[in-house]
Amino acid sequence: MTKFLLSLHVLAAIVAVGPVTVAASMFPAAARRVPVPAPVGGAGGGVDDGGADAGDVRTVRLLHRICRVYAGLGIAVPVLGFATAASMGVLGDAWLIASVTLTAVAAGLLAAFVLPRQEELLEQLADGRPVERVSTVRLAMFTGLFNLLWAAVTILMIVRPGSTTGA
Repeated sequence: MTKFLLSLHVLAAIVAVGPVTVAASMFPAAARRVPVPAPVGGAGGGVDDGGADAGDVRTVRLLHRICRVYAGLGIAVPVLGFATAASMGVLGDAWLIASVTLTAVAAGLLAAFVLPRQEELLEQLADGRPVERVSTVRLAMFTGLFNLLWAAVTILMIVRPGSTTGA
């Protein structure tokens, strides 16, 4: 049963967390590429990256939807993780507690900083307003932290420092 639960846990992590990390990482650059029309009656002022088209807003919207949907599916990862840990008898191990803590921090970062900032930028773009580079850089920073936390969790799950289970 443990191997089955572990397999489901790993598959859930790959299928749910993988798309969020990729889509969230692509979002800031995609938002910067969206052309914004020049102000009416004025010369210049608009953003022209030399080839972007109106479909870029759809791309940004799709990336945000991927992040939202797969973040919801990502709930399966800790649920299956706890079931696996209970089956293995490692619920009190330091490496697992650290992994759970980092997972909670990553989820909080996604819910409190990444997704809301994506929504703000998407609203600006949908209204035809330009996004400030500082906003996309800040979003990229939060996204990078989210990805770094998941990398640390993955390493802890593989290395399991201090583990004596041998599995």
